[in-house]
Amino acid sequence: MSNSIETFLIVGLGNPGPKYEKTRHNIGFELVDRLAKTWGAPAFLPKFQGLLAQVNRSGLKVILLKPETFMNLSGRSVQETLHFFKLDPSTQLLVINDDLDLPPAQLRLRLAGGAGGHNGLKSIIECLGTEGFARLRIGIGRSEQGPSENYVLGKIPKAEQQAFNEALIDAQEGIEAILKDGLSKAMNVINKKRGSHES
Repeated sequence: MSNSIETFLIVGLGNPGPKYEKTRHNIGFELVDRLAKTWGAPAFLPKFQGLLAQVNRSGLKVILLKPETFMNLSGRSVQETLHFFKLDPSTQLLVINDDLDLPPAQLRLRLAGGAGGHNGLKSIIECLGTEGFARLRIGIGRSEQGPSENYVLGKIPKAEQQAFNEALIDAQEGIEAILKDGLSKAMNVINKKRGSHES
């Protein structure tokens, strides 16, 4: 716990390359990019099989990471980064991912849990050997037509962009609360403001 007040790792999940920009599956990348821009972080640099930037925020050294391994192998990048900085995933890690089981633009912060069918979370759980890490889930809903793979890799439609933009603003505020007040307190704020009643 000695490092818990010093360093915090925020991981946005997505797939690398222009082909996947602005897709539902890359909303984790988008939120991390917004954090970097808002906080005036230096440019992302290749490291630990991902793109990494460091910035001081709320008295913490905050590490922003976008794994470049493609979604299904995200855990490799996360594991390397945690190991290098000697971080405890239960207190010093937040993973941001899209979620088919939440309505579009809904947010849900959980301190632990299974992968819920998300391949990025599945990879992280397998590599770390634990489900005990926080994840901020951003709802993308489900398609009633066609396979979910095509849906998650599709671009966010114009009709939904405003709602997602507002959700990402709320998510940024929630992450600020995490850095200032800790995960447990911030969970109540995030889930009450734009959360759901599911546990």
